[in-house]
Amino acid sequence: MLDKWDQRFMDLAGFIATWSKDPSTQVGAVIANPHTKRVVSMGFNGFPAGVEDLEHRLEKREIKYEMVVHAEQNALLFAGPAAEGCNLYVTPLPPCARCGVIIIQAGISRVISPMPDKSKEPWKTQSEISEQMFQEAGVQLDYVDIT
Repeated sequence: MLDKWDQRFMDLAGFIATWSKDPSTQVGAVIANPHTKRVVSMGFNGFPAGVEDLEHRLEKREIKYEMVVHAEQNALLFAGPAAEGCNLYVTPLPPCARCGVIIIQAGISRVISPMPDKSKEPWKTQSEISEQMFQEAGVQLDYVDIT
């Protein structure tokens, strides 16, 4: 059960996800200071600034996956050093392993995300790698029910 602030930030991440132009998966992330309850940064998945969101790029996974910046990455890039000690809220997917690496390096203290679907790859492997890294690095990971 999320407290009211966690719920607000998860709701905001869900709203921000709608800004993504990805036709298959829209992801949103919010970085918030747990003490002041203020948003430090936000991000959604999409191509880098200045790169055109062309339909053929968005619809061909092998191209899209090479070009897209994940929501967590965007939020962390915009936050810079202000991310240290903050919470990261991400939805509707948990962080992949590559984002987990960046989350740890940025000094995020807590990650709040939906439970991964471990019945499917690549999410089973990706979430297990992220979970192990977060545990070793001392990053608190809280899975929440978003249904």
